[in-house]
Amino acid sequence: MASPSRRLQTKPVITCFKSVLLIYTFIFWYAMFLTLIFLVELVAAIVGFVFRHEIKNSFKNNYEKALKQYNVTGDYRSDAVDKIQNTLHCCGVTDYRDWKNTNYYLEKGFPKSCCKLEDCSPQRDADKVNNEGCFIKVMTIIESEMGVVAGISFGVACFQLIGIFLAYCLSRAITNNQYEIV
Repeated sequence: MASPSRRLQTKPVITCFKSVLLIYTFIFWYAMFLTLIFLVELVAAIVGFVFRHEIKNSFKNNYEKALKQYNVTGDYRSDAVDKIQNTLHCCGVTDYRDWKNTNYYLEKGFPKSCCKLEDCSPQRDADKVNNEGCFIKVMTIIESEMGVVAGISFGVACFQLIGIFLAYCLSRAITNNQYEIV
């Protein structure tokens, strides 16, 4: 058995060695976590690009369904329709005539969110509502902002790749004992 003074000398060395191994493990798993996130983002981008037409059709179908069920239960869909129509100054899916096939129109007329003026009440007069449909406006905005979204995504991906590379280099340097154990 080693003398007590010898044990006291080796304990800090072993503790530092454990710390280095723990840091290596965390750095390695950090690099793996960043790699996983990068791959998920890459797959999401590819799927979004491949299925972009299906996404458009799904949005159109859901918007048509939201119009037909407008204010039936007063849920979030009705609020979303109002928000889109108010913000984009549009009415209906393709145009204002889409509202004529809904129960809401038969009972009350066009919703307030379709009005050209702020202080109009729901009515049936087509001259006082916005004529352009919301689907075309939403798709135009999405397509015009795609360059910005792609640029930001590319920038984030570059930083992730740099982080993955540096974490991998640091973990390799630690395992190759390029750093001294203090």
